[in-house]
Formats: sequence, structure tokens, C-alpha cells
Amino acid sequence: MTKRRALVIGGGIAGTATAVALRHAGFDPVVHEAKERGADERGAFVTLAVNGVNALRSLGLDPARVLERGFPTPTIALRAASGRLLAEVPLGGPLPDGTTTVTIRRADLYASLRSQAKAHDVPIVYGGRLAGVVSGAGEVTAAFEDGRTDSADLLVGADGLHSRTREVLNPHAPAPHYLGLLNAGGFTAGPVAGPPAGVMQMAFGRRAFFGWASAPDGTVWWFANPPRKRPVAPGEFSPAAWRAHLLELFAGEPAGDLVAASDEILGPWNTRDLHRVRVWHDDRVVLVGDAAHAVAPSSGQGASMALEDAVVLGHCLLAQPELPAALAAYESARRPRVEKVVAYGRRSSNTKVLGPVGAAVRDAVLPVIMRRLHRRGDPQAWILEHRLPHLAASR
Repeated sequence: MTKRRALVIGGGIAGTATAVALRHAGFDPVVHEAKERGADERGAFVTLAVNGVNALRSLGLDPARVLERGFPTPTIALRAASGRLLAEVPLGGPLPDGTTTVTIRRADLYASLRSQAKAHDVPIVYGGRLAGVVSGAGEVTAAFEDGRTDSADLLVGADGLHSRTREVLNPHAPAPHYLGLLNAGGFTAGPVAGPPAGVMQMAFGRRAFFGWASAPDGTVWWFANPPRKRPVAPGEFSPAAWRAHLLELFAGEPAGDLVAASDEILGPWNTRDLHRVRVWHDDRVVLVGDAAHAVAPSSGQGASMALEDAVVLGHCLLAQPELPAALAAYESARRPRVEKVVAYGRRSSNTKVLGPVGAAVRDAVLPVIMRRLHRRGDPQAWILEHRLPHLAASR
């Protein structure tokens, strides 16, 4: 029996994971990545929560191998601008084998997942930016800006927040929503004395939110979310100007010392999420990851949601031989959960920076609120304890 072909548009986390899932589901996938091979990946690092780590396992991948260049961060410490500890909460887990939430450089995670895709005999074609899609009765054809075309039985749009595939399915949909925050990241030049590894520190700064974690080698990985009413334009900040801006924002706070100690500072980027995407699929085209449901970075769930999508799509394609039924089942299974996570992330973004009065109230009541919430169980359990069956065992 001839395998059905699948095109995966996008070679990031969602695309490579989906390609592996498609292989398990009996498809012959090929990944088309818009960037050239070896192009720099935007973003500093990601925190893959335990539900995302479990999704890797459900794909038949070994989390220890995929995440070998990361380090565990099973706990969050919430702090005031002064550095005073307000609350310490778990980030879910551990899994039965001891696996916890892991923080890893985005480029390392991309490279690792691409390596896993290749190990599953998935070819990756670089430098092909999608221009259009034509979905017919017998096949779907992707046209690329360089003039190439490729046809298959199924096309998966894993092309991110600014997805061209989503535009094809939703031609008049609103653009991604700007959340009023910028994002930046960095790495200290060398070891820095501070909290031990294994804790993601997050501080409600006076003028911007700041998070950091100590890596096993003693260096500190950090991110910052400066508020800004309008999105930043490409090239608006030179590297020197952006560094100076961050130093001024965090002057007199512990975060400022970490920025000053960093020789690698990335950004700024605009933070955005998506309002409800009305159409996720037609009979031969389907969206996964940020293309379908981009979440705010403050949710900590962007990568995990993409991995869960891949697993669920694989299961639906195995269970339903007819593509339209399989894609409808995938949307039905995923839409309620991811839209709830999108709403959660937006609420989290709205609380990152408050005025002086609001900050004083927050710092006073947050410890009490967190203690009460955790007496009743983990309030994020609905996100972090989500588990999916193994796809590789379902064939």
C-alpha cells in the first residue's frame, strides 16, 4: 500500500514534531522551512513544561536526548522589584521517571528536533517561503515564492504566528494581537553568583518584568518584558541603544546587574497572541502550533501546545482513515484546551507591570493568595498535568 504524502510548512518546533507524528500515522512527510539552513533562530530560550516533555515521550522521542542541552527548572520564585521573595511555586511534575520542566535555548531545541525528524527519514527543504495553497479533490499543492511547487495528500501549516497557511484558510481574519509588551533575552558572559540552578526567578520590576535562571555552568539566562504602547519597528533600536534602554529600565534593581554582566543581548521582539482563529482546516489543509493558536509567552506553554498538537493530530489520523473526519476530530480535541491556555496567557501578561499603588497591593496580597491557592492543589494542574497516550504504541 502506497503511503500518503504530507507537506509540513515550517521547520520549527510544531513542524518538526508534526512530521514525526505523521510518520507514525503512516504518512510520508516532507518539511518546507522558509529560512535558509543555519539561519539564526529568533528568541533566546524556551521553558518546556512537563506536559510538553510528556508530549515528546508520546511522540516516541527520548526527552533526555532532545533536551540534553537544557537544564531542569521545576520551580518558579516570584519576587518584588527589590528581590524580596513573594512566593515559590512548582512548575508541575515530576514525571514518574523524575523528568521536570526544562529550560533550553530555542536554537538548540530546533536543532535537536530537526535531528529527530531526520532520524525518522523526514527530509527538510530549506529556503522555500510559502506563497499560496490550492486544495483540490485529489491533492493539495503548495506554491513557493521561488517558483517551486509540491503536491501531497495533506498539508500542515506549522508556519508560526504570521502563518501564510492561516491566511489561506482565513483570508479576512484579524492580524495577531499586540499585547503591549516587548520581549528580550540574554546570557551573562560568565558565571554569576546568585540563586542555585533549578529555579526560574521572576521579578515584578518597577518598570518592567524580568525573569532569570542560573544554568549549571553558573551563567545566567534571562528575559525581560518592557511595557510599550506601540509595537517596536524593525531596526528601531541598535544593539547598543537596546542595551542602554534595558540598563535604564532596571537601574537600581538586581536585574540591572544581570543585564550589565551580559555580552549576548537579544531583541527586542513584539509579544503577540491570536484571537480565536475561526477556520483551522479544510479537507486537506490543517493548522498546528502558533499558526492555529499563538499564546502569550507569559503562559510558558507555546512550545508545549505545539508538541501536544502534533501528538493529537497523529492519533486522529490513525483513528480516522478519511482526512476530513480526522482533521475535524483533531480540531474538536484541541480547540477547547488551547483557547483556554490563550486566555490564561493574556491574563498573565496583563498583570506583569502595574503602577506604584497596584504594585504595593500586589506585593502585599500575592503571598497570601498563593498560599491559599496551593492549599487546594496546584491551580495550573489543568495545564501541566495533561497527559497524552503514546503515539508510537498506537500503530
